[in-house]
Amino acid sequence: MGKATESRADNNTLLVTDKRTGKTISIPITDNSIPATAFKALSAPTAVGEREENETPKGLRVADRGFLNTAVIQSQITYIDGEAGILRYRGYPIEQLATHSTHLESAYLLIYGSLPSKGQYKTWEREVMHHSVVHSDAEDFFRSFRYDAHPMAILTSAFAYLGSYYADANPSLRGQNVFTAGTPASLALMDQQIFRLIGKATTLAAMAYRVRQGRDFVVPPTGLSYAGAFLYQMDHQGQEDYTPHPVLERALDTLFLLHADHELNASATTVLQTGSSLVDPYSAIAAGCASLYGPLHGGANEAVIRMLLSIGSPANVPAFIEAVKKREKVLSGFGHRVYRTSDPRSFIVRKTADEVFAVTGQDELLETAMALHDAAMKDEFFTSRRLAPNVDFWSGLIYRAMGFPMDFFPVLFVVPRVVGWLAHWRQMMLQPGGVKIWRPRQIYVGAGKRDYVPVDERTAVQGEKMTPTPVAHSGISKRTQLASFKGKGKL
Repeated sequence: MGKATESRADNNTLLVTDKRTGKTISIPITDNSIPATAFKALSAPTAVGEREENETPKGLRVADRGFLNTAVIQSQITYIDGEAGILRYRGYPIEQLATHSTHLESAYLLIYGSLPSKGQYKTWEREVMHHSVVHSDAEDFFRSFRYDAHPMAILTSAFAYLGSYYADANPSLRGQNVFTAGTPASLALMDQQIFRLIGKATTLAAMAYRVRQGRDFVVPPTGLSYAGAFLYQMDHQGQEDYTPHPVLERALDTLFLLHADHELNASATTVLQTGSSLVDPYSAIAAGCASLYGPLHGGANEAVIRMLLSIGSPANVPAFIEAVKKREKVLSGFGHRVYRTSDPRSFIVRKTADEVFAVTGQDELLETAMALHDAAMKDEFFTSRRLAPNVDFWSGLIYRAMGFPMDFFPVLFVVPRVVGWLAHWRQMMLQPGGVKIWRPRQIYVGAGKRDYVPVDERTAVQGEKMTPTPVAHSGISKRTQLASFKGKGKL
């Protein structure tokens, strides 16, 4: 090793000195990251008056609320540069894929690492579409939900339900290394679950839609694209040679491609957290679906539409802008946890929106959306905070123009995101060194050791957050509380 190489190796470290003890440790920097466990070497005696729960002699912990700067896995899947507004799938710019590729082709790329050849794609498409059919028992499952059940509640349950049919894919039954072995048989079994989940995602979503409409379910068609088959299953009511409009089909496919993956967002992280226990992939995907359900994640595009409806017209935009500045209103569809400039997907979605509106007619909210967009982009309050439109600002308008109900918007997010979830899950199952269960640390700030006090000797603890709030009962519960019966005082 030459001197230049040695110097570079020496410089590629972080020296940390603990002033409590004077101890210095050298931490290697690899791919611009350091191992958090290295700080465990910085132990110190418990200081006078310090809480024993700090566990100071066990080494220093790293606090990172909300995972703002913590890397939990090495990945080859998606790259995001939030400062520059860059998004790439396996190295390919999202702009190129949206222009030239399809959702299923990009799905192959995300999961297997490269764009498929013609032969590979033919096999991939055939297997995914072949596995779109669900067991006939699924009809009873879907009809067991209330008529007004939220489609995301149905879909989340459906993914977990789906796993009950495939005992061969359950590590609890087949052995915990069934997906981690890396053998041809293990890889083939993993592929089969991937086919099933991507293929059936559209079918389950369409069933969640149709059960709300009071319609019979539709068997997945043959000969249509992934997005086309999805539209068919949602809308077909017996018409002969029914074919979705090609502009709407292409628009939905583009939106699917754009939403297929976005690195370690909340739902992808949930899938990995759940999958790290080596649970079956259906349960892991159901957990991701539940995570995406939240309004801070998959419900964002729905929030944009509700915001625009509340504004009402372009004339009300200035007043809304001022209310946002005063923290009286919430601005949805602007800014992003990762992107500090423009969301690169938003430009593609804006173009797609124009294509859809040319077919469906301009949405009545578009003028309000444009007025809000223009006002925010000219206002220093928003530009200084880098609050540019994100993908949710325009996608909700497209979904609305295509006739989807607002509470179905998150479902249209889940269907393509299943691909990204599976890509990350597969990568973790096959990572060198095997899978370690995710077990983050906490910083305990609660009470120290306390001795048990008998109930008659306790003083009630008061406080809004310290006691449960009783439910205001009515109906049968109220009448039952007023009635007399044996053992009533024990309830």
